[in-house]
Amino acid sequence: MLEAIDITARRGTNVLFTRLRLRVDAGRALLLTGRNGSGKTTLLRILAGLTRPEEGRVTIDGEPTHAMRSHMAFAGHAAALKDELTVQENLRALVDLAGETPTREGLQEALGAVDLLQQRELPAGALSAGQRRRVGLARLALLPRALWLLDEPATALDTSGLRILADLVAQRLRGGGIVVAATHQPLDLLAERTDSLALA
Repeated sequence: MLEAIDITARRGTNVLFTRLRLRVDAGRALLLTGRNGSGKTTLLRILAGLTRPEEGRVTIDGEPTHAMRSHMAFAGHAAALKDELTVQENLRALVDLAGETPTREGLQEALGAVDLLQQRELPAGALSAGQRRRVGLARLALLPRALWLLDEPATALDTSGLRILADLVAQRLRGGGIVVAATHQPLDLLAERTDSLALA
């Protein structure tokens, strides 16, 4: 269970939100919506333990999030790929950085799941924006984390990529995971497992 209790956040002198409470149980997703600058990314970073709230606290199963970092995967705006490395080399490096040791077969299976297997030996600099985003989806598939925190995960994805994203999230939820995603566009997630929070 992910829980935020009475959290307040500022950007400079502006209060983004105050005394915000939320709870997301295992097997459920929460979509964060709101205009640019409403605090969606800030809230995600607070939930991840990357930014401290001005007030309040965030816990995972009762423990502070900074103590549970190994149980979460955070995916930000940028794809974080090195253009000179191949797609497969980038994916391996991203998963290695998260403390996992992927096999060659596992890497190729993950790339196949996001329809990038044929591009695995291409330098990342040759990929389109949507393909770069798919590498990030392959990374998520290789990280056995209970909590996924996704910042605008649908950016640059075409219809096929959106379907891959929805399928990955559905698998994570059916496995008892939690997904929190900030988004400007509708995501075709499991309606019976998804709640929304609109930031003013």
